[in-house]
Amino acid sequence: MKRRVVITACSAITPIGYDKNDIIESLKKGKSGVGVLRDDGLLSKHIHSRVFGTVDYPINYDFKRQYRKTMGPVAYYACQVAKDVLERSGLSEEFITSGRLGVAFGSTHGSPTVQREIYKTFFSDLDSKFSSIGAVDYLRSMVHTTAVNISRMFGITGRIIASSTACTTSSQSIGYGYESIKYGMQDAMICGGADEYDTTTVAVFDNLLACSVNYNTTPECTPRPFDANRDGLVVGEGGGAVLLEEYESAKKRGAEILGEVLGFACNNNGGDLILPNLDGITATLRLALADAEMNPADVDFVSAHATATKMGDVIESQAIAAVYGKGPLVTGLKSYMGHTMGTCGVIETILSLYMMEQGFIAPTLNLDNVDKRCDMLRHTPGLTETETKIAAIQNFAFGGVNTCLIIKNGRDAVQ
Repeated sequence: MKRRVVITACSAITPIGYDKNDIIESLKKGKSGVGVLRDDGLLSKHIHSRVFGTVDYPINYDFKRQYRKTMGPVAYYACQVAKDVLERSGLSEEFITSGRLGVAFGSTHGSPTVQREIYKTFFSDLDSKFSSIGAVDYLRSMVHTTAVNISRMFGITGRIIASSTACTTSSQSIGYGYESIKYGMQDAMICGGADEYDTTTVAVFDNLLACSVNYNTTPECTPRPFDANRDGLVVGEGGGAVLLEEYESAKKRGAEILGEVLGFACNNNGGDLILPNLDGITATLRLALADAEMNPADVDFVSAHATATKMGDVIESQAIAAVYGKGPLVTGLKSYMGHTMGTCGVIETILSLYMMEQGFIAPTLNLDNVDKRCDMLRHTPGLTETETKIAAIQNFAFGGVNTCLIIKNGRDAVQ
């Protein structure tokens, strides 16, 4: 029997804020979280793009030392948002450690800053410095470091899913967590993703000529999704987590219901590993609607992947138009904070939940002149007060991986 899956807690560390009210204020006031790329003393001097979506405020981590020693920067983000959702959830210690709670959490690389130090030792002065590589360095750097550090810190003994599919990492995490509960394999899942500040990712996209370079002196003016003057993506950092629960048990214990996951789809283009594919993306959007047992006309808002790359935005616009026509409002939330990579799906889901709760949709920032190839959509014309019942959050990644989540407003989910 299929079970309903609801969202009962969330937390996001983003370039536009950590506190919910700060994030909402940034969306309402059109405040950008993109700033100047920091000098890392290594790669940064070779990179043409000088902008980055940065978390530039302090976070009070109060983790015990026994947990900190296996954590790189990415795991700090992950464990902090996981801690937030567990504290806000009201779940008992007995349930958290029962095996009925699992973790679906990932990142793009693990911790590249830790990896870099290990590789420098291996390839520069191994004979004299081998002993400086600690026994826990691999645990701090490995690709599934976020998921396992969360499970260790909170004594979670349920299933572990550690997605690592670049830009679809955390949307996959939510989707696979949703399926785990829907089909009775778990009763609750902590789902999300994190990525730390790192210039390696910027260098990769910069080398592919996919990064923004024309706004290095005015970082708040980029990225520019769907805009005729867009010139590429801006890499960002952050972390986000949502707690998914089976509806009846959440209702029984009186949990606050923030939203409901109605549908999820993930597929692959089956071809080019870099370029977006219209057929593959369109199929994903339709599969998500089918899983939710909904018609395209039921969707009020689309949170577009919208990285501000030349062809990515065009192909996505064509896919949205093919599935939805000019029905739902469309916003590219990366315009506020850059592309937070493995965490973008969960952050965009949380921001969509905030907007649904508050009764508004934020416009795409820096969208001053819509590219004619993207003007078939219903772009959000400034801050729009509206009741959103159903939102679609879509993300696409290198390797041809496509995802789409269908989310219902929490007020309507309790009915």
